[in-house]
Amino acid sequence: MRRHFRSFTARHEPGGQFVSHLKSGAGAVLGIGAVGGLATLTGLPLLIAPLGATVVLLFGHPASPLAQPINIFGGYLLATILGVAAALAFPGLWWVAAVAVGAAIAGMLMLRITHPPAGAIPLVALASPLQSTSLFITVFVSCVSLVGLALLHHRLPPRIQYPRPLPEA
Repeated sequence: MRRHFRSFTARHEPGGQFVSHLKSGAGAVLGIGAVGGLATLTGLPLLIAPLGATVVLLFGHPASPLAQPINIFGGYLLATILGVAAALAFPGLWWVAAVAVGAAIAGMLMLRITHPPAGAIPLVALASPLQSTSLFITVFVSCVSLVGLALLHHRLPPRIQYPRPLPEA
């Protein structure tokens, strides 16, 4: 029993450098701040909750397969298509949100473009007043902004290669 409990409290993430952690936090502030500023300038509702989780991956775990540009763009695109389709076909039905989230997860896994924060997009599509075109624009502009900033951010010391290099053939 004690050993089982310890598996719940054990740290599974490797340790890191204090300066790298501060850089990750600063990158998240910069990323969300830039998207928020862009939202203010354009009037687009760019600050959606899933982006908070995206910046955790982009700036905190940039080597993760889940943080790679194809995963971010592909995962969000697939989830937006499924979420908007569900919202248009079955407006106001709560259980459709569950089906759309499940379909988004299954689709991302099948296409190997899994980005966990994108799994929340069908909920956004079914619960928010955003029109379908607005949600596509919101997601696209936010992804371009965050990935673009991550590309620049990871070139600053201490440098991290982003996107992750292709494995040797």
